[in-house]
Amino acid sequence: HLVGQAVCDHPIDERHKGILPSRLWGDGDPEGVRQRCANEMKDTARAAAKLGVKVVVGFTGSSIWHTVAMFPPVPPAMIDAGYKDFADRWNPILDVFDEVGVKFAHEVHPSEIAYDYWTTVRTLEAIKHRPAFGLNFDPSHFIWQDLDPVGFLWDFKDRIYHVDCKESVKQLNGRNGRLGSHLPWADQRRGWDFVSVGHGDVPWEACFRMLNAIGYNGPISVEWEDAGMDRLIGGPESLEFIRKMCAIEPPAASFDAAFSSGN
Repeated sequence: HLVGQAVCDHPIDERHKGILPSRLWGDGDPEGVRQRCANEMKDTARAAAKLGVKVVVGFTGSSIWHTVAMFPPVPPAMIDAGYKDFADRWNPILDVFDEVGVKFAHEVHPSEIAYDYWTTVRTLEAIKHRPAFGLNFDPSHFIWQDLDPVGFLWDFKDRIYHVDCKESVKQLNGRNGRLGSHLPWADQRRGWDFVSVGHGDVPWEACFRMLNAIGYNGPISVEWEDAGMDRLIGGPESLEFIRKMCAIEPPAASFDAAFSSGN
């Protein structure tokens, strides 16, 4: 995640210095950082192949996330250039993923080139829908954006390469804002927050039924984040919750078949 973030990000600044290994940060020259991180992503694909790992989950970064408020006014050409920059930087990385038979699953997330439904559509268009690039389904960021995670699964059914179970809850009360107000996690003045899985607004059962419907049989992980709960309590509880969701499986035969089986 952290290395992929720096491939496209603009600006590259002290935030990146804090999350990158010193060998990738180097002298801090922005383009040098981007190039070193791009090469690291290529090596990640090669390492994954040698380990028998079929999917690498991560971020892409974005050169246009800072324009999300659309002010000062953003010309369409600037957005076009952002998607071109993404394609120019990630296609060579994806070429290596193709060479070694590994796929990349991008997590749709704020600060990335694809952060909601329509930016995901445009991101896939930018790389001509090449199969090496798919999605890590993490519904936690869909909730506070009022996106439908179940509909997203259906519409991008052929691109769901990994599932990440993380939970969020909305706390919009007329004072709390969607953008978080620069407040820390667990601050009750935030408009949304991460909470332990099963304690928020994600429609988990509907999501898992849809995963069954689209034939997903890949990895399912629990990503636990809750600044208001002890992780030794929340982690095991979340795992048990998701195991119950995983137990929802399609029947071996259709429901109606029981009426004509003679039993």
